Amino acid sequence: MNKTDEELSGLVLEIQRMSTEDGPGIRSTVFLKGCPLSCIWCHNPESISPRPQLHWTGSRCIGCRLCIGACRKGVLSFNEGQGVSIARDRCDGCGVCADECPSTALEMLGRNWGVSELAAELAKDRAWFEKSGGGVTLSGGEVTMQTEFSVMLLSELQGAGIHTAIDTCGQCAFAALEKLLPHSDLVLYDIKEIDPEKHKRFTGQDNRRILDNLLLLAEKIRQNGNSTVLWIRTPVIPEATEREDNIKGIGRFIAEHLNGVAVRWELCAFNNLCRDKYSRLGLEWRYAGKSLLSMQDMERIAAWARESGVDAQIVSWSGGTRIDNGTAEIIRPIANAAVKPC
Repeated sequence: MNKTDEELSGLVLEIQRMSTEDGPGIRSTVFLKGCPLSCIWCHNPESISPRPQLHWTGSRCIGCRLCIGACRKGVLSFNEGQGVSIARDRCDGCGVCADECPSTALEMLGRNWGVSELAAELAKDRAWFEKSGGGVTLSGGEVTMQTEFSVMLLSELQGAGIHTAIDTCGQCAFAALEKLLPHSDLVLYDIKEIDPEKHKRFTGQDNRRILDNLLLLAEKIRQNGNSTVLWIRTPVIPEATEREDNIKGIGRFIAEHLNGVAVRWELCAFNNLCRDKYSRLGLEWRYAGKSLLSMQDMERIAAWARESGVDAQIVSWSGGTRIDNGTAEIIRPIANAAVKPC
């Protein structure tokens, strides 16, 4: 028996309003908790765990130590010069310490929302959607890890006339994508790495199920008369996915299997703005010292994509790039797009 709307809730990491990177127009992106992959470059490490997580922001801490006394399991400690330490192996994510913290230095990542409650919250941005051709994107984490909740939320949004999109890594049972497809006006589908062994090294899983699911999804879209739009997205990561053989291999796959279905292939430039997220979660990030790619790098990589056999008009790239000015690194935000209209 399916749960009713009132009973069903989803664990949401964050609602990001005014997004221009998760589909057309101005969008509100809902980041869900939980992901089956563990990408070594992950820009949202707080979204991987399917449970609420505690994080500490040192710049906000006033050293009152109220959190220490509030913790029922004694997992928090305070050290002068270092601040609050969290024994994460014993923390159950109850959130009592975060509720007690007067400066919001301690926060819980992950909140349960009911379907109607969240739909009403997202509908507050309707004016922006209507003026820009935007809508709501469910991202993550991974949307298929909360399929039932996502289906009901997307259905309610569509019923309210709001454009819907899902962003998926494709590592799931195809049945989950089948359930989501009728309620998704747009699917953003990641192809990160074409080589299965390298994919496993980079993400913890090989790409066989991901590519098989994409083929099945493309066939469903064809059968439905292309009523759902498909975009492919590839993260361009230094010393990992930025290789010429990977980009051209993905392009050949798109040209052979997704011709006429995938209307956009977006190359997403690496960014290093998530460094603080890792430190707040007590994690190390192997890309912490990596610089952004330059505009010339991204143009070169986009040229590889256009030479791969795909329709060159569907290739685009986006993201911030590096401008070297002497010894300084300046970030230039770029959204370079040469794409067919959806």
